[in-house]
Amino acid sequence: MKVIIYNNQLKQKHIDQIKETATKAGAKVCFIDSEDNVPEEFSDAEVMYGTGLKIIGRSKHIKWFCSPSAGIDFLLKPGVFANEDCIITNSAGSYGVSIAEHIIMVSLMMMRQMQVNYRKSIAGVWGERLLQKSLKDCRITVLGTGDIGSAFARRVKAFEPKSVVGLCRSGECSESSFDRIYRIDELDGVLRETGLLVMCLPGTHETEGILSKERMELLPDDAYVVNVGRGSAIDEDALMECLESGKLAGAALDVFRNEPIPEGSPLWNTKNLLITPHVAGNLTIDHTLDTNVAMFCEDLIRYSEGKPLEHAVDKQLGY
Repeated sequence: MKVIIYNNQLKQKHIDQIKETATKAGAKVCFIDSEDNVPEEFSDAEVMYGTGLKIIGRSKHIKWFCSPSAGIDFLLKPGVFANEDCIITNSAGSYGVSIAEHIIMVSLMMMRQMQVNYRKSIAGVWGERLLQKSLKDCRITVLGTGDIGSAFARRVKAFEPKSVVGLCRSGECSESSFDRIYRIDELDGVLRETGLLVMCLPGTHETEGILSKERMELLPDDAYVVNVGRGSAIDEDALMECLESGKLAGAALDVFRNEPIPEGSPLWNTKNLLITPHVAGNLTIDHTLDTNVAMFCEDLIRYSEGKPLEHAVDKQLGY
């Protein structure tokens, strides 16, 4: 078995960890710094862990591709894989800590109007006392109760919100930090009692446009929206309209329909919109990268033993 590793964010300890695991799995491993620099000896490699689409798009030998990202909707488009039967695993489970902290950060920034006074401070202007809100006694709704949603629920409980409810396809979740769990099809009723809506959904046909203009109208006028899942889940035009009119108190988006946001897009100047460039979850935090690599190594052993992969993606569901 031959394995290609293309992840330039790995540290030496991770490289050593992968080499050690490959030895246990009876595999030869090759670390590359560019998809164009694959040694001839590894042209028939059957396993790849990393980023980039060139190799999986041209090699029919790849039987398992491990993506270091959690979202894999971009891998499910026609023509991405030369071998359409290639097993895909993702790294959902490694980003919960990082993204949960991001959600807490941007939620507090909006509620405390931090971005307003920060902009004044970098311009050399003394700010003013502004109306502020709190996570305490806030009614929080988490759309998506997987690793990210559950990690956020555990952390936000420390702020003593009035309630933290979650929604998922099945209406079932073992995370005890949620006060209640609802099915996705019960969303409309839940939105009416939501002060902070946190969206951490994968990109699927079911989640496309789930926060429509009609659903935004169901939210209280002083509600906030945070999206760290996929930009396709929100009607961006409707969101801008609701923010400009004051229908919503604020929104923090880390993901967008088009990334990066084009120059001249009205999103840049939308009132009360906090923009971050898809950085809520990345491999720069030690915990995230350590967990990411550990998940791949665990599945590499399972693959070598002919066992089902722990983090395999259901291509029909999209996650």
